[in-house]
Amino acid sequence: MRRRERALAALDPVMARLIAAAGPCALHPRLERSPFESLARSIAHQQLNGTAAARILARFVALYAPAPFPHPVALLDTPDETLRGTGFSFAKIRALRDLALKVQSGVVPGTAELVALEDELIIERLTQVRGIGRWTAQMLLMTQLGRPDVLPVDDFGVRNGFRLAYGLKGMPTPAALAQFGARWQPQRSLAAWYLWRAVDLTREDQLPRRPRRAPRIALQKPPNKARRKARAPK
Repeated sequence: MRRRERALAALDPVMARLIAAAGPCALHPRLERSPFESLARSIAHQQLNGTAAARILARFVALYAPAPFPHPVALLDTPDETLRGTGFSFAKIRALRDLALKVQSGVVPGTAELVALEDELIIERLTQVRGIGRWTAQMLLMTQLGRPDVLPVDDFGVRNGFRLAYGLKGMPTPAALAQFGARWQPQRSLAAWYLWRAVDLTREDQLPRRPRRAPRIALQKPPNKARRKARAPK
């Protein structure tokens, strides 16, 4: 077990079992990608499954061959109709154009400047882009910059993994997960990765045993319709 995994395992016995079951973390920074490329790819994947997003991205990148990925200026020079032909919705085209403009203006910094900024300042800068929220900014922190202490509490997979690994009867609220996850500092990115893996381990019937008592934390309330159904007389 590597140093970071050992440090996280020492903080939490449930995490220790997840680490033993899942093996070393495969999350590695991708500094070779520009912030523009990472965020453009994130915009492309919004509200689409991976296969559909990959097809649209492939057509989009092919417009600018032989460049490996379009430059912001090249995107801004491309007519909407051409971008629409790749499969992007008009909403995503507006988001991509806004991203390109904010890269050009310096609101979205380049990689060299980005690596020198603190996490919250990066999130503040990136979320000024149309269609980029806190979750997308956190994904860039984790997957591109390799920041070690990011916990995306709004991520469904992270919350579902926590539910499964800790034996909860419902989904934790983001605030409750943030409070509980404070114990994983300064390895919260690593913890998030293992919570994602908890979902995979459940599908593979390899999830480690859960704690005898689930943590007492706030759970997300079911939708009103489900609550009414639960109260309905039999």
